[in-house]
Amino acid sequence: MTPKLGYLLPTRELIMNGSPGTAPLLALAARAEALGYHSVWAGDSLLAKPRHEPLTLLAGVAGRTERVTLGTAVLLPTLRNPVLLAHQAATLDQISEGRLVLGVGIGQDIPPVRAEFAAAGVPFEKRVGRMLEGLRLCRALWSGEAVDWDGRWKVDGGTLAPTPCRAGGPPIWVGGGAQASRERAARLFDGWFPTGPEPDAWAAQWQEVRDLAREAGRTADAVAGAVYLTVSVDDDAGRAERRLDDYLVSYYSQSPAALKIWLTCYAGPSEGVAQLLEAYASAGADHIVLRFVGDHDRLLETAAGIRESLGWAAAA
Repeated sequence: MTPKLGYLLPTRELIMNGSPGTAPLLALAARAEALGYHSVWAGDSLLAKPRHEPLTLLAGVAGRTERVTLGTAVLLPTLRNPVLLAHQAATLDQISEGRLVLGVGIGQDIPPVRAEFAAAGVPFEKRVGRMLEGLRLCRALWSGEAVDWDGRWKVDGGTLAPTPCRAGGPPIWVGGGAQASRERAARLFDGWFPTGPEPDAWAAQWQEVRDLAREAGRTADAVAGAVYLTVSVDDDAGRAERRLDDYLVSYYSQSPAALKIWLTCYAGPSEGVAQLLEAYASAGADHIVLRFVGDHDRLLETAAGIRESLGWAAAA
């Protein structure tokens, strides 16, 4: 089976360019669906990397599309009250008629992210435990049954409505390439969704996830294997690399060299993108999400053409 191809909306990029209007984002989402992409994604940040709130934006995307999967890449659930998050996600899953995937993560340990946790009144040091408990509470509420919860949050016979369109709620994919993230994906979640590493290393880590899933009493196929890639496409490789480095500095306010340690990036001609996609397909990736550097209209067309040249099916 060939991977499904996804597309990350440039929510952060529009804010950086001083163009916060959502009409271009909705148009790009509709264009991605028309070109046969399987999914459209939105990132998340409150203050560290300002952008459109992803669940709200994806509700708008749901109204403009009919088939494409809608995902968060990735949501920081720890910044949200889980009862409210469960309600928002259930409503979005209803709006999209069961097309939502929640990609989730814990956030980088860097000063701007610590500052946004502080601004939200959330202890940064306890973020892993809060995320895991909060998502368990979401799943309990998505059942539609009365929930009693006595933990970080208190719920006394609470019943959520509406429940998600899909029984049990939307799939949850966990981001992160660390060992602990792989273990969490294997034991607790529906997908593993890192931002790298390179294909050979990704294949080895993916095999580890599958083995851990089996050890936990799950089937290896219970967990989807995905990857998030950043690509700068230009026939002039040097120009593509400069564009990529400028983009990474403006997006993260960190050095490109440091970012490329954990963030798989490609800069160069389209033939190299095809080779990279083929390598992840051979490694066993189920879903590949692309973040474009540059002209998104042009690059959406370019990547769709690459998908077609590889013989990968467009979304039905």
